[in-house]
Amino acid sequence: MTTPLEPDTKDWTWVLDRACPECGFLASDVDPAGIPAALRASVPRWTEALARPDARERPEPSTWSVLEYGAHTRDVHRIFGERLRLILEEEDPQFANWDQDATAVEDRYDLQDPAVVAVELAQAAEEAAARFAGVPGDAWERPGRRSNGSVFTARTLGAYYLHDVVHHLHDVHA
Repeated sequence: MTTPLEPDTKDWTWVLDRACPECGFLASDVDPAGIPAALRASVPRWTEALARPDARERPEPSTWSVLEYGAHTRDVHRIFGERLRLILEEEDPQFANWDQDATAVEDRYDLQDPAVVAVELAQAAEEAAARFAGVPGDAWERPGRRSNGSVFTARTLGAYYLHDVVHHLHDVHA
């Protein structure tokens, strides 16, 4: 069994206010209308990365493999598509907690099939892209909250989510 990594306890919401020094993403540059295309454009890069012969190998014991990042990104697509649905259908919803590190261990990201993850990631990205494409113009400022109190609007949720996808492509050098 692959050794679980030390949990990431950082509050990444700061990426909404300033550029990410690691991947260069700048949330203020995100036009909500461009989110669906950006999500779709990420899929071929993930597909290529997950097809690498070493996709299962961690570059070092404390860093996820391409496979683990891909499985996480697939789940990120699912989680944020659901969070957007809640924002659009409910008044100021509170999002369910998601422990990404526990999910990685419980779902055995390290043992999943990279080809299957690539297909599932593409499907989840498309579903989330379609949901973001369907946001009415007057709904971009509808709010939702994480359990820690962080408030998002549909607009900021999209930028925050897109950063996650872009950042993990950077992590796997794709």
